[in-house]
Amino acid sequence: MEKDNYLTFENGNITSKKWELDRISISHSIIDYNSFEAHTSKNDSESVRLHFGLSGNYDFNFKQLKSSFKLTGHHNNIIYSDGLDIEVFNKSKRIETFGINFTTETFINIAQNGNDSLKKLAEKVINKKNAILSNEWKPNNFKIHQVINEILYCQFTDELKDLFLLSKSIELLVLQAELYESNSQSRFIKSNLDKQKLFEAKEILVKKIDNPPTISQLSILVNLNEYKLKKGFKEMFGTTVFGYIHSNRMSLAKRLLLGTDMSAKEIAYETGYSSPQHFSKAFKKEFGNTPDSIRNHPDYTT
Repeated sequence: MEKDNYLTFENGNITSKKWELDRISISHSIIDYNSFEAHTSKNDSESVRLHFGLSGNYDFNFKQLKSSFKLTGHHNNIIYSDGLDIEVFNKSKRIETFGINFTTETFINIAQNGNDSLKKLAEKVINKKNAILSNEWKPNNFKIHQVINEILYCQFTDELKDLFLLSKSIELLVLQAELYESNSQSRFIKSNLDKQKLFEAKEILVKKIDNPPTISQLSILVNLNEYKLKKGFKEMFGTTVFGYIHSNRMSLAKRLLLGTDMSAKEIAYETGYSSPQHFSKAFKKEFGNTPDSIRNHPDYTT
């Protein structure tokens, strides 16, 4: 079941979409604030949440975990709590989040067959110990970003949509488990300031997909030297700057082909290609079909 909500509260409003499956719920929320101040959120539910920050800066205190976190940009973690009591202080006027809640039984059944990180968390869930996968929140890599977009722009309907959302929810769990299993000691980017600059670089590439800056221009825009920009971007997001631009263009082009009446020529220029021919060649290499044929191809409905 899919449901859209719009809620106004004292400090702003929330626009959200929720998908309810059997033993899994998925939510996407955009919160627009009128001011900067603390607010609380409480409920009595028990669940395991895959939490993904998509934009915005905020601090929050989590009573059940006895912990405080300062979060910015794209980030993720997995949290188990029996009840929820948090205080959030927004540091930006807009915060966008995405989350998947598993029932504890569902999570345990999946996680017990996972890697060491998931097994350790599953053990705490079994013993009803409020827990977080890691005290260090890691940035969303490109694979995670891609799967979230596949969920948000899913074209399937009815039973096939439920099956698709279930499979993608499990895929996100696997991607997080893989991300947190990696050795954090070998990281190239260590300072929070450099991380913030890389998040800014990523947002610039998203906003300027039709005419992205060169590495040199991007380096100047975020005040980060080219070497650190290239190495840090690959480390944080799992792809190169040019790989990110290409994948983002292909993802957007596919959504526009399936979700709008725009012609392939219009989409080519919308996504920054110099000619429809170059776009068609790149698209066919990526998906195995030309832009004109994909709309009616049975294998490309998402």
